Amino acid sequence: MKKTMITLLLVLIGLSSLPLQAQKEVTLRLQPKTGVKYTAQIKSTTMNLMEVQGQTMTMSQTMETRSSFTPKTVNDQEVVIEGQDEAIKLSISQMGIVATYDSEHPEKTSPMIASQTDELAKNLKQPYTMRFDVLGDRISTEEASEMPQLGGVIIQLPNEPLKVGSTWTTNKKQQINDNDLDASMTYTVTKISKKSIEVNVKGTITGSNEVGGTYEGTASIDPTTGLITKSTIKQNLSMTISEQGLSIPMTINGTTTITLE
Repeated sequence: MKKTMITLLLVLIGLSSLPLQAQKEVTLRLQPKTGVKYTAQIKSTTMNLMEVQGQTMTMSQTMETRSSFTPKTVNDQEVVIEGQDEAIKLSISQMGIVATYDSEHPEKTSPMIASQTDELAKNLKQPYTMRFDVLGDRISTEEASEMPQLGGVIIQLPNEPLKVGSTWTTNKKQQINDNDLDASMTYTVTKISKKSIEVNVKGTITGSNEVGGTYEGTASIDPTTGLITKSTIKQNLSMTISEQGLSIPMTINGTTTITLE
């Protein structure tokens, strides 16, 4: 009986310590392994709705990008990486017509999007160098045909240690096609393990041309490297574009997934 009571007591003591263990803090720093080639597979699927002279037009688009980078210098002051976009697949469907592009089989490109894909092809296999500090803030970009998707793998990290329930917010300004954009993202830690830090992601974006919208999803962060290894983000955006003297309202709903290998 005494042995049983002692065993139960030890179990209770162990259970009572679990909340304390779950609150163990982790400090994130950008520390990828030098010489290792990281490959990011990015897939973005969107549905675009446009109001043109009282009529609603829809267009669906799927883009898959394979990009890679290799850290050349990693220390307490900076992280220097070299990378490039390796391949792109694109599929656009509108009014029953499907146009496709595959950079690895350019001979199969649909003629109607050939001029657009020529611009995409120019950036493929073009090396760039980027410098970050250990919190993921960009220091500089050199010779960059910079891939925007890298922002989904290397994010601004918090200076403070993290535990379950911790949050931090990043703010980024960017110019895309003459649009000045301000994006704010908030990350909330939901789970911490030796292999990953799981976070919920919520964000907003505003900008010129009546751009506005929200982001929401989840991501996994490698606690050793500070890199996002997996994420799924849904976006809902609205904007107004000008085409042949017309102001055209547009909404974009989509999902972007990233897997880092």
